[in-house]
Amino acid sequence: MVSKALEDYLKIIYKLEGRTQHDKGVQTSVIAERLGISQASVSNMLKKLAEQGYIVYERYYGVSLTDSGRKIALNMVRKHRILELYLVERLGYSWDEVDEEAEVLEHSISDKLVNRMWDDLGQPTQDPHGSPIPSPEGELETNDWQPLTEMPLQQPLTVKRIKNRSPEELRYLASIGLTTGSQVVVRKVAPLNGPLLVEIDGNELNAIDYRLATALMVSV
Repeated sequence: MVSKALEDYLKIIYKLEGRTQHDKGVQTSVIAERLGISQASVSNMLKKLAEQGYIVYERYYGVSLTDSGRKIALNMVRKHRILELYLVERLGYSWDEVDEEAEVLEHSISDKLVNRMWDDLGQPTQDPHGSPIPSPEGELETNDWQPLTEMPLQQPLTVKRIKNRSPEELRYLASIGLTTGSQVVVRKVAPLNGPLLVEIDGNELNAIDYRLATALMVSV
């Protein structure tokens, strides 16, 4: 059995791997910053993970998951995202409430139960925020969605995913009517990475912070 703490580390490393350069591993300092703890504490846990064969750590390179570590991480991501969707679709939670609940439940729910929930939901491929749900075999759908900040002005777009935002940010997006599936057009962008003025579903313009807009993945 893998402990809750080890599962959390593997999931975090998996998510951070996607943000690093392909020729670099995840740095200890980045993991420590994400967890809000000391680098010494992180180093001790990484040593345990390496001893158990879940990660590879190379000095000056960083941390990378082994196949067994990635398998566990993807299973945790799968559980988390299915739980989020189940909480929304079956129990009436709002999309800004589910992350915290899923963080607790994902460590105690069995693969059998989460697969029953997935079947009951119709075997979805995305969670409430548009993030991909790994298949039972650990496979993820690929796409060519781009951040809203990288799209041209006046181009009609569809919001496909909102990546890793706080409950407060999700509540703001919901309050202006922006969810996955919304049709948006960027009408104006303030200089120096200032706010974007965005038309949502043909309605009045709303301001979206540049940093938040980078998390809005869209397609033409």
